[in-house]
Amino acid sequence: MFKSFFPNPKWFFSSAIIYAILAMVVWYNYNEFLGAFIGLDLSEKEPVIGLGYFVTDTFLFFYLYFFLAFAFFSTFWIIIAPHRWQWWSVLGSGMIIFATYISVQISVALNHWRRPFGDSLQFALSGEQEVTAIQMYDLILIFAQIAFMWVAIYVVNRFFVSHYIFRWRTAMNEYYTEHWKNVRHVEGAAQRVQEDTMRFASIMEGLGVAIIDAVMTLVAFLPLLWSLSKYVTELPLVGVIPSPLFSAAVTWSIFGTILLASVGMKLPGLEFKNQRVEAAYRKELVYGEDDDMRAEPQTLKELFREIRKNYFKLYLHYGYFNIARGFYIQADNIFLFVILIPTIVTGTITYGIFSQISTAFSQVGSSFQFLVNSWTTIVELLSVRKRLVHFENEIEDT
Repeated sequence: MFKSFFPNPKWFFSSAIIYAILAMVVWYNYNEFLGAFIGLDLSEKEPVIGLGYFVTDTFLFFYLYFFLAFAFFSTFWIIIAPHRWQWWSVLGSGMIIFATYISVQISVALNHWRRPFGDSLQFALSGEQEVTAIQMYDLILIFAQIAFMWVAIYVVNRFFVSHYIFRWRTAMNEYYTEHWKNVRHVEGAAQRVQEDTMRFASIMEGLGVAIIDAVMTLVAFLPLLWSLSKYVTELPLVGVIPSPLFSAAVTWSIFGTILLASVGMKLPGLEFKNQRVEAAYRKELVYGEDDDMRAEPQTLKELFREIRKNYFKLYLHYGYFNIARGFYIQADNIFLFVILIPTIVTGTITYGIFSQISTAFSQVGSSFQFLVNSWTTIVELLSVRKRLVHFENEIEDT
């Protein structure tokens, strides 16, 4: 799955994670210091509302920093471990990460826009201050500009990701077919080469981008949530704590992730077994097309009995998994309001600030709760991966 497309996957991904962490540490601790060397002022200021947000000194320096850091990493791997698919797997991955990060920053820009728009809405409805129609239309126009930018980047990125994933599937297909003569005896070999690689590529197209988006969202919104915590003085039950919004979001999301991972830990194995019993039943039917002695009613009945048994187990385990997931999701819908009640009743925040907090909290929460929201898809991916790993083990043993 991976070595067919990436150079030395074990070391490539390990080094990529370590390198990315180091790059982020340097950025968040020394970006102002480094930017000053080339005459850019990266000190913290009030956020720019609108497309100008993307051409501030901070963003201009980020573009330079990202491309220099990525150029060093990609050049290293291209030289050390040349690979047939390196232009797609190495350079293509960098392009996807950059485009995804810019998409997330567009969400940050929209979050900055929510404060003046929300405050204007509150003042207009309450009559506290005079708000003109021109002011409201100007804010709507700014929203449209940011939204159009998001659409453009989203369309281009999804188009590129589709081609990227198909190249990955092509690499897997070529690797497996090169060893076809040695593994054609493996149960469901044809299905693994055609259907499982297709399913793996299809799942990764959505899930892989979602994982990157979740990580990039945390990188972008955690600092924002940290800064917004200054508007919240205390939380129910726990009282005054440092950065209450940040702490509440992280704690609540980790709780949900552990809860869902615990109740759903048996699902990947059952999904994998489900693929096996389905393959055995299908294989017997295929043999029965050409051989009168195969696919006897009693044999098919026994094979289908195994399918029935496994499906009923799946239904049972998904039953209590969905109970836990459902209760958590409904509690999550009201959780922010519960922790903000002490702040809301004192009237210390405006509607615009509340909108910012709500969006940032939701973004961080959904990113941390990636396993909660994508568990069924992850289970399907794990079952496909198990089948392909078993297939690859057969290749390595020949």
